[in-house]
Amino acid sequence: MNITVYLASSMGNTPDYHEQVVAFANWLAQHDHCLVYGGSKTGLMGVLADMALAQGAKVYGIMPDFMQKREKAHQGLTHLQIVDNMDERKRLLMEEGDILVAFPGGPGTLEEIIQAISWARVGQLDKPCLLFNMNGYYDSLKEQFNQMVCAGFLTTFDRKKVIFVDSLQALEEVISSYQK
Repeated sequence: MNITVYLASSMGNTPDYHEQVVAFANWLAQHDHCLVYGGSKTGLMGVLADMALAQGAKVYGIMPDFMQKREKAHQGLTHLQIVDNMDERKRLLMEEGDILVAFPGGPGTLEEIIQAISWARVGQLDKPCLLFNMNGYYDSLKEQFNQMVCAGFLTTFDRKKVIFVDSLQALEEVISSYQK
């Protein structure tokens, strides 16, 4: 299965992020999944790609041309696709993955998973959208989605399409249970 992972091109401020990314990369490779991600060699993105490759997984990166220097495009991937712009990158990340997962990250990570959730809501994407809520990182976003339901701006049906998981084990279980 191709798993698109959205995550930071920085390391964050706690070793927990690094440890969980390494553990997920090992799990991904052990289960013969392919990683699809943003193509960077830096930060958690680079850690995920390096560890998955070291364990024998196929890793596909998608990076806009203008970001190659800023984020250091990873030249050791199974395949690195350079695209014209961010919109093309986001579209391909959604298309190429069978399941979409957001690890903790910054505004770019949030933008990418929110766009996927929005597309799923309007019927343009039929793939699970998961947010790895490690250490409660996405608690406030989870509450915001619940508030959208309470305020009448999101149906309960559509809210159920947004899956928050609180542990790596739960993330792995949801992915393993998914049938394309």
